[in-house]
Amino acid sequence: MEKKEPIYQKLVIDDTVYETILTDKYLKRKPWKPANPKHVLSILPGTVRKIYVKEKQKIEVGHKLFVLEAMKMHNTILSPVDGVVKCVNISVDEAVPKSYLMIEFE
Repeated sequence: MEKKEPIYQKLVIDDTVYETILTDKYLKRKPWKPANPKHVLSILPGTVRKIYVKEKQKIEVGHKLFVLEAMKMHNTILSPVDGVVKCVNISVDEAVPKSYLMIEFE
């Protein structure tokens, strides 16, 4: 069996150049992309207990959106943006998984 030679790649951190071997796991990772501020996603699995908004409703930053029960705690989720609710993808007593799109703004 032939031994595979490592491939060194240059990495720049604070104006210093380093040579390193990047793992296959690192090279195949899913690229990071910034979160869409118009999407409210569940950050952990839970159950929706109360909904305070409806579609086409105009709201401001800090307005109550819904209550999500997760790990026996009731978390009131507030609006991160000013805007109009485009879509409410949840209903009361619905179990939602992590990263589920719950509310979308226009």
